[in-house]
Amino acid sequence: MASTSTWNLSSIRAALPSPCGPSFCFPNGSSHSRLRLSKPKSGPKPLNSFVGLAPLHPLFFSQDATSFEHCFSIIDNGGRVSAMRHGRKVPKLNRPPDQRKALLRGLTTQLLKYGRIKTTRARASALRKYIDKMITLAKDGTLHKRRQALGFIYEKQIVHALFAEVDERYGDREGGYTRIIRTLPRRGDNAPMAYIELV
Repeated sequence: MASTSTWNLSSIRAALPSPCGPSFCFPNGSSHSRLRLSKPKSGPKPLNSFVGLAPLHPLFFSQDATSFEHCFSIIDNGGRVSAMRHGRKVPKLNRPPDQRKALLRGLTTQLLKYGRIKTTRARASALRKYIDKMITLAKDGTLHKRRQALGFIYEKQIVHALFAEVDERYGDREGGYTRIIRTLPRRGDNAPMAYIELV
């Protein structure tokens, strides 16, 4: 639908800001119909970027300048684009959330079963808080806490053994149920490795 109002010289001058910044030259009677900008010889320089998230004036910018993608710092995080991770201390372990939870559940089950396992340092550090949580649930000993542990640990015999033996082993210890011992890097990809064991 075509607009009924037409742009003339007086309406353009009314829409423009005051001429204290760059001087605007309108050719009278020339064949050029576009707007020309000439920089002043002295005084403040014209701004060539956005102020905040809005352009200075819509007449001075092309259609491509209306995108605000350049205003944010974007990183590529394994196929997912996200902003800076300020204050987010969840170890990603190079896995999506469902696989990461399954990995930590498996490591928790194996550590409670064997007492000592060898894994990477990042996985061992991420595993610590889940082991502490399971032992804290076992020290409480209620049926609700037992069902919460059964929902996280894969083998229910380990849960029953943990709830039966936790009082005599960790009765007087308040946290710090695991120990991480660094070892040689893994052969092949040189990943830093560590042993994590129950105290």
